[in-house]
Amino acid sequence: MGKITETHQIFKIAGQAFLLNLLLTIIKVPLAIFTGSLAITASAIDSGTDAVASLFIYGGVRLSTRKSRSFPLGLYKLENVASVAISLFIFIAGYEIVKQILSSSDSIPQITPISIFLLAGSSLSIFGFGQYALHVGKKTQSPVLIAEGRHRQVDFLSSIVVLVSVLFSYFDLQTDVMGISIDRLGAALILLFIAKAGWELLSDGMRVLLDASIDFPTLDKIHSLIYQEPAVDEIKSLIGRNAGRYRFIQAAITLNVSDLEVAHKISEAIENRILTQIPNIEKITIHYEPKVRTHDILALPLSDKSGQISSHFGEAPYFAILSLHRDNHTIDAKKITENPHCTVSTAKGLRVAEWLVEQKITHVGIKEDVLHKGPGYVLSSAGIKIRRISSKNLSDAVREIMMPENSDTGMEEL
Repeated sequence: MGKITETHQIFKIAGQAFLLNLLLTIIKVPLAIFTGSLAITASAIDSGTDAVASLFIYGGVRLSTRKSRSFPLGLYKLENVASVAISLFIFIAGYEIVKQILSSSDSIPQITPISIFLLAGSSLSIFGFGQYALHVGKKTQSPVLIAEGRHRQVDFLSSIVVLVSVLFSYFDLQTDVMGISIDRLGAALILLFIAKAGWELLSDGMRVLLDASIDFPTLDKIHSLIYQEPAVDEIKSLIGRNAGRYRFIQAAITLNVSDLEVAHKISEAIENRILTQIPNIEKITIHYEPKVRTHDILALPLSDKSGQISSHFGEAPYFAILSLHRDNHTIDAKKITENPHCTVSTAKGLRVAEWLVEQKITHVGIKEDVLHKGPGYVLSSAGIKIRRISSKNLSDAVREIMMPENSDTGMEEL
């Protein structure tokens, strides 16, 4: 679902919430006057208060998508302000419901079947709309819609309490449990739900308003997505925050490349990977810098373990991997490893190039011309420098590559 479509749907549901609350208020006010029921009166007050709150929330959602010079990143946090406002209205509703249920009246409510039917229909409409708002809220990760859905859950429970109270009055039933009336027990249950739902909304909204970090599972996933890029040497910092339903990500990384154009392409690839797998990201800022290297890692294809240079890149049975000190051009480490892809039937060169990228190679010395072939594109896009050599054995090849005119600033590239 696109951002514009999601926003339009949120506008639509916020407007529907206002109309629903207004309709419930119009239904309940005459019922309260006609029946004289304190429970229905409290419910009418609750619906009227909700109508005002919904109108405020609708305006907050509308304003949250606007940007200006004063607020270049948008007013997305207004969604969280609205979420906090809903939590406060939940507490107010709970207070009003409990106050009305625990109050007493000498008059007997005049309940009719039509009153029961209207209250039951109101309860069903509240439940249905709440489930709908929660479903869309979780799908779009909109805090205001999730808050609206949870508020409807509270309203549904309170409407059930009102309905039960009305039914007891209609059938003239006087029931209690250990001296505590059914109404009081229902009120206690609602209080627990109100306290839980209201506190969750209030604390979540305040976390965002205070610029708390996004949830740690999401940060961990972003961390893993960045490290999926082989050229990334280190993540120096990773910060994420929410504003409304949107996320803002900042990362500082070091790359095993020195070419700025290559580094920029790698940064764009990381951004695209995150955008496709993490929803509702408004902006990603990646600061990158080359790793300060003391060594270059050189790979050379071998035809055997004795050190004979192979004329082929993908089909070479072995590779020598050497760690070359950048200052004094000495070999500090050397290993000969088997080529894991030399026996595959297709795309040997591409597979070997990708494997070398995973090994954090910085330079490759080869006889074969791969400049305009798949392996050459893979190596160069990862920032790996390619050196054409003519030597036949490993020792001569290393000396050829380490000749002063080939040293980095860098080793000669294709």
